[in-house]
Amino acid sequence: MSAAQKVVVVTGASQGIGAEIVSAFLKRNYRVVATARSIKPSDNPNLLTVAGDLADPATARRVIAEAVAKFGRVDTLVNNAGIFVAKPFTSYTAEDYAAVTGINLSGFFHITQLAIAEMEKNKSGHVVSITTSLVDHAISGVPSVLASLTKGGLNAATKSLAIEYAKTGIRANAVSPGIIKSPMHAPETHEALGALHPVGHMGEMSDIVDAVLYLDSAPFVTGEILHVDGGQSAGH
Repeated sequence: MSAAQKVVVVTGASQGIGAEIVSAFLKRNYRVVATARSIKPSDNPNLLTVAGDLADPATARRVIAEAVAKFGRVDTLVNNAGIFVAKPFTSYTAEDYAAVTGINLSGFFHITQLAIAEMEKNKSGHVVSITTSLVDHAISGVPSVLASLTKGGLNAATKSLAIEYAKTGIRANAVSPGIIKSPMHAPETHEALGALHPVGHMGEMSDIVDAVLYLDSAPFVTGEILHVDGGQSAGH
């Protein structure tokens, strides 16, 4: 492997924003380890796919172990995997709670812990997590307590990690999106969802990809929650 080729791990990588992030890093000559429950094998020598449920700590162990075995290191972790369940607060079930916290919190915790342990060996690295602007700006008619509980935790953890590892060469940042055009949202919903943003339209997946790439290439930026939300977090 070329010493110049960095290695990025991307979670939730099988479709939507995750798949776009994988593609963007491959174009930047990274080696990519992509994980998701339903991800397919790849014959690209620079791409390793690992199928598994990130809510299971064994998946995180397998992803990082296979990344190191194949590519020798971990330079960047993109915590993109996430579940969003929009229900009135009193309608959430125990199963909803377990599913959302399993991916959004436990999944983040286990793979980030293992990735940072690898980054410490090289005294450099970057963790970037995808959260949500709903943490800062709740929207009437979009019930989102579980999203705010979990993704808000990731925002807080991002700042904590940034300070804990500031002198070790390891950075931590987050991208906080508004509502993005992705397979999650049917085209007929786009006009109504777009109206929830001060700019009057939804974001594109490329907006989030570009934010991740910027943060990964910004050595003086750490502890940043980068809002890519059409002005939602600023107000209405």
